[in-house]
Amino acid sequence: MSRFDRLTTLMDRFSLSVHPAAVRDATLVVVSGPDGAPAKVRFGPQANLDDMPVQSVLVSAEVDWGGAANPLVAALPELVELDVTGDRETTGLILLMQSELLGQRCGSGSVVNRLGEVLIVRLLRAQIEAGTTRTGLLAGLSDPRLSRAIVAMHDTPGRDWRNEDLAQIAGLSLSRFAGMFLEMVGETPAAYLRRWRLTLARQDVLRGDRVDSIARRYGYHSPEGFARAFKKHYGETPVSVRPRPAA
Repeated sequence: MSRFDRLTTLMDRFSLSVHPAAVRDATLVVVSGPDGAPAKVRFGPQANLDDMPVQSVLVSAEVDWGGAANPLVAALPELVELDVTGDRETTGLILLMQSELLGQRCGSGSVVNRLGEVLIVRLLRAQIEAGTTRTGLLAGLSDPRLSRAIVAMHDTPGRDWRNEDLAQIAGLSLSRFAGMFLEMVGETPAAYLRRWRLTLARQDVLRGDRVDSIARRYGYHSPEGFARAFKKHYGETPVSVRPRPAA
């Protein structure tokens, strides 16, 4: 596996589930071409079927991948589309999903979920490789230099990252790195790291982890400092969010 894997940490930290859904409720659909074979994968709110007859839908599902808390989901365009004509591997994957959906055999729900994960990964790979002109995380991950720094922050958020360290990882001068990051991602590296830490910290708080452990995990000098940063960002304290013990 590549040292700078742009998707694995996001896949690990945000639970991805893909479940069959009616076309009107679907956020992931696969539509066929004139020959009936899979032609396009569409991912987005209600998957935007305005220019496609419902009869051409081969697969329809609802995807949950952390919602707005997932920075990559938040950075995606409202509609993501992948052309799969001529892509035998992805076409085979889609046909297997369709078979499981139609067959309703034992364990088909789990199989569809796993196959759906693979389909989403393929779609996101294509988005990252294609790049984007929109400011945001997707633009940063699409750049081969900035992506190395972003992945480093994703993988080790508790490290005391300095811009100099990140610029070295990116293979850029400090000024060039800082300027490119702000221009493409839309915020400074420090601001992105701060938001990423708090996103992960909230997950851990909701899981019931101790506040002092979370503070250490993400590089805060004290639980009090972490609590202040958490409240400033979310408008509530970690203690108020943390699940209460069962009576």
